[in-house]
Amino acid sequence: MTILVTGAAGFIGFHTVRRLVDAGRQVVGMDSVNDYYDVNLKHARLQSLADHCAGQFHFQQGEIEDPGAVDRLVRDHGVTHVIHLAAQAGVRYSIDHPEAYVDSNVMGFLKVMDACRDHGVQHLIYASSSSVYGDSLPVPFSTTARVDRPVSIYAASKLANELMAHVYYHQFGMNMTGLRFFTVYGPWGRPDMSPYLFVKAILNGETVRLFNQGHHSRDFTYVDDIVEGIVRILDQTGEGAANRLYNIGRGQPVGLIDYVDTIERIVGIKAKRELLPMQPGDVEDTWADVTPLQNDYGYAPATDLEDGLRAFIDWYRGYHGV
Repeated sequence: MTILVTGAAGFIGFHTVRRLVDAGRQVVGMDSVNDYYDVNLKHARLQSLADHCAGQFHFQQGEIEDPGAVDRLVRDHGVTHVIHLAAQAGVRYSIDHPEAYVDSNVMGFLKVMDACRDHGVQHLIYASSSSVYGDSLPVPFSTTARVDRPVSIYAASKLANELMAHVYYHQFGMNMTGLRFFTVYGPWGRPDMSPYLFVKAILNGETVRLFNQGHHSRDFTYVDDIVEGIVRILDQTGEGAANRLYNIGRGQPVGLIDYVDTIERIVGIKAKRELLPMQPGDVEDTWADVTPLQNDYGYAPATDLEDGLRAFIDWYRGYHGV
């Protein structure tokens, strides 16, 4: 088994590569290392992988939407399985930069599927998002629910991936699994996500901005639990054609106020809070029904919020020297 992980310099990609290498797998990584957020963090992840992986990890910088880029990697390295995590992320960024989402998330995914089809890749696991549910469904969100009302270009691009995967399964008999991620957090996390933003603000004595007057809830999912789910699917799914779609989350939503309270308790500092209106493209609540993933693969997220936030905060203090 030789595995291509796209988005290898990203948050989830970094942890996925480490887990696969620790299990003795040969891994090829690809990432554009763009400047959507601090590239120094991305380079630090890549350096950590280089130090840790001792010849089991080959990295190639490049954009997945570039003609032939993914195809060459799959062909030249004899890739048998692909974990596709590369994407232009961020709901709010998509409001002003929609073209980035069409280029990377739609055209890039097409190039990945074409490479998998043309070179007989046995299984493509790809990242979708809880954002596809929009803001009009009862919770918990189920993959059987109708999802035709996305409220951001980011969400629409991820929904497009799911539809494209269905077409390639139908036309070419490809073996694919889509995963709708729910608010992933943990060490080496993204600076544009709430754990990073809130911890940074609290430690620096700055104001924590709580949108929707703080009435959001999120299904916060620790990154190790996400990676465990990915690896279980990779190891237990056969080679025959199938098109599967799962939620992958903690399955236990937490209110935003409770979430900030937990961070305050861990760092021992009271936050300055500013309550603001709902942000465009945002949804009020997320909550994953993970029953199908539990039934099919024994998925059982094990990290509660306080333990996960404590691990993130310990990493943040060490990384930033605070």
